[in-house]
Amino acid sequence: EVQLVESGGGLVQAGGSLRLSCAASGFSFDNYAIGWFRLAPGKEREGLSCVSSSDSTTYYADSVKGRFTMSSDNTKNTMYLQMNSLKPEDTAVYYCAADPSPYYSGSYYCNYYGMDNWGNGTLVTVSS
Repeated sequence: EVQLVESGGGLVQAGGSLRLSCAASGFSFDNYAIGWFRLAPGKEREGLSCVSSSDSTTYYADSVKGRFTMSSDNTKNTMYLQMNSLKPEDTAVYYCAADPSPYYSGSYYCNYYGMDNWGNGTLVTVSS
């Protein structure tokens, strides 16, 4: 059974940094597509960063490019989202996700396909 558990959210001032973690079990990063998404009040879900084992290029949404970095540690089966230069508009619930069909590009998963498996989310609040 695939399980994803996010941690690391919280309250931070604008300009600050946070690192989100996602502990994964039941699958290997080598055979899945993985990504980070967020959902802010009144907005649609946004794919922030996605990567697929069939395409090593990591996709970043324009809204976070240059500020957020996704990484993973296969030895710990954990993925991370380092968030720097945070802005109030980054306030949202952040989700990690994984999909067992890594056939597409990271951009496709983030913008169109979505993913099959989701964590419960962690809240990030950025104060001005």
